[in-house]
Amino acid sequence: MKKDIHPEYHEINVVMTDGTEFKTRSTMGKPGDTLRLDIDPKSHPAWTGVHRMVDTGGQIAKFNKRFANFGLKK
Repeated sequence: MKKDIHPEYHEINVVMTDGTEFKTRSTMGKPGDTLRLDIDPKSHPAWTGVHRMVDTGGQIAKFNKRFANFGLKK
């Protein structure tokens, strides 16, 4: 490996959405920094199986309006 081109690899704290914590090694931040997760395996729909549709700014309505007439022509 070349010297002085790689980021420092150190221990950080990770706090999950339910408040549980664990230590891991990362190149993020400084030694001892805390990474707070917004989404983790306990809250993400891909792992929980609970899906909910969030329409921020009418994006779904905009999509439906844009593609309402899209389909096979008769």
